[in-house]
Amino acid sequence: MSDAARAELRQFITAKYPAIELTDDQDIFGLGFVNSLFAMELVMFIEKTFGARIPNDELKLDHFRSVNAMVALVQRLAGPTAQASGV
Repeated sequence: MSDAARAELRQFITAKYPAIELTDDQDIFGLGFVNSLFAMELVMFIEKTFGARIPNDELKLDHFRSVNAMVALVQRLAGPTAQASGV
């Protein structure tokens, strides 16, 4: 499911910012177009889409900087069973 998670995250970001060409390891905050409101939208999107509550200790900017970082977060939140199956 990591490929599916990656695709959904990329689609969400590019729907908000269609003019960007985004790679999975690119720092979306470093690009200068992401603000704190969009960061909260990302949190809500991840929680709703992947059915996982993001605990306060996981609400770190580094976990949302890139598509790869967000996929890793989703995998951590899914737990060891989902990681073993490729979430």
